[in-house]
Amino acid sequence: MSALIVLFSYHHKNTEKIAQVIAPIIGAETKAPQQIGPVEFSNYDLVGFGSGIYFGKHHKVLLEFADRLSQQNGKKAFIFSTSGQTGNEAKLHKHLREKLVAKGFTIIGEFNSAGFDTFGFLKIMGGIQKGHPTEDDLKAAEAFAKTLKS
Repeated sequence: MSALIVLFSYHHKNTEKIAQVIAPIIGAETKAPQQIGPVEFSNYDLVGFGSGIYFGKHHKVLLEFADRLSQQNGKKAFIFSTSGQTGNEAKLHKHLREKLVAKGFTIIGEFNSAGFDTFGFLKIMGGIQKGHPTEDDLKAAEAFAKTLKS
């Protein structure tokens, strides 16, 4: 199985930490959206899409990348994220999931982890979810990655 993780990790590299755990388990390359083209993209059997959550959805760079993809005819995909607000993957991933499903992807898993968040007004307060992702968060990401292999 050839795998790719399309990752946009910006502020504190929280999502990159999660991707670094998932990638070796599934044997994935990790690339930013601007590093991969549609032709190269078609060479992968499994594709992960991940970024931090900004105002309730994935980063606009990742969402715009999803908009530019061609039809995929059932290609397997997974979605992951880090966020200051956790516990509701369905809501946090809704926008990206809808775009990927409309492009013909089959979503085989979703994962969200707490991540240190100082975006916008949270910076004034010193941020939330300090210290995340923790070792326990990374172990949960590892367990998630193992489910993707099976």
